[in-house]
Amino acid sequence: MSPTVLREGPYRFFFFSSDRGEPKHTHVGRDDKVAKCWLEPVRVEYNQGFAPSELQRIKGLVQRHQVTLVKEWNAYFRTSR
Repeated sequence: MSPTVLREGPYRFFFFSSDRGEPKHTHVGRDDKVAKCWLEPVRVEYNQGFAPSELQRIKGLVQRHQVTLVKEWNAYFRTSR
């Protein structure tokens, strides 16, 4: 299961239920591209298909929505790690 926790423009921000044991992060997808970004601190973990300039834009969006994404992570996984 991968609930969508945020949408901004063409981007979908989501988690995988199997991500529980990992540090807080979000996956970001558009079309057939996906990236994974750690939330604390914000940094890109991996990228599959996004151009460097678009990846910078995505990182900026993650930074802008960091508080919301962490809150959603905690609510979804019911943890305060």
